Amino acid sequence: MHYRNGREAKNGDKIVKLEGGRVISFGVLHSAIPGDDYCNGYIAPVQPSPDFACLVDCLHVDDLAAILAEKGIDKRPEGK
Repeated sequence: MHYRNGREAKNGDKIVKLEGGRVISFGVLHSAIPGDDYCNGYIAPVQPSPDFACLVDCLHVDDLAAILAEKGIDKRPEGK
């Protein structure tokens, strides 16, 4: 099991789900079964406590989308 950028996926990883180069979900990967990179597993939502915004440690979502596009990982890979 591997993420879009090739990193090995493991149940328990904190992940973001991308669609159209944008983050649409965040949580913990669970119930993923080795051997499949498509439609495999679930995302358990994380309910974080309120956090303060130290802006030098933050990115606007549009800027993150631009970085993903620059790296060429903004689009879903072709199916197998």
